[in-house]
Amino acid sequence: MAQNDQALLTRLKDSRLEFVVIGGVCVVYHGAALATFDLDICCPFGEENVRRIESAVQDLNPVHRLTANKLSLEMTRSSFGLLKNLYLQTDLGKLDCLGEVAGIGNFESVIKQSVVANFSYGQFRFLSLDALIAAKKAFGRDRDLDAVRRLLAIKEKSQRPQDLF
Repeated sequence: MAQNDQALLTRLKDSRLEFVVIGGVCVVYHGAALATFDLDICCPFGEENVRRIESAVQDLNPVHRLTANKLSLEMTRSSFGLLKNLYLQTDLGKLDCLGEVAGIGNFESVIKQSVVANFSYGQFRFLSLDALIAAKKAFGRDRDLDAVRRLLAIKEKSQRPQDLF
């Protein structure tokens, strides 16, 4: 099953969920060549927003991908207050919804450190380059540290004065 981040982003936007793109898709947005196999977002959790996530993916056969028996996504009133993250597999690919980002903090901190990007299919928020570097450093896995090296090179190049000739 191919990952379709554009379709997932469009569905989340259409559901009126407030979110910021983080993770590998954000690394690619900032210009680093990196293979990514899921869409990671940060969003506030609560009953209304969880319902928005659910409505965005309900017809995509969503299942909790980190549970052994791949439980279907069924939101119950008792689970709304307990959710901090959702790791879903859908017909359009993997969608990870996080309530906070390592090295940055909760959604309010994340949105303050985001930038707006316009695409033909809509306007979306992405973690800023500096915030993404901080988050990837805080997470600290080998692939995150590789992304940090790539992002730092992009940052350095963008800060150099351009040659006139």
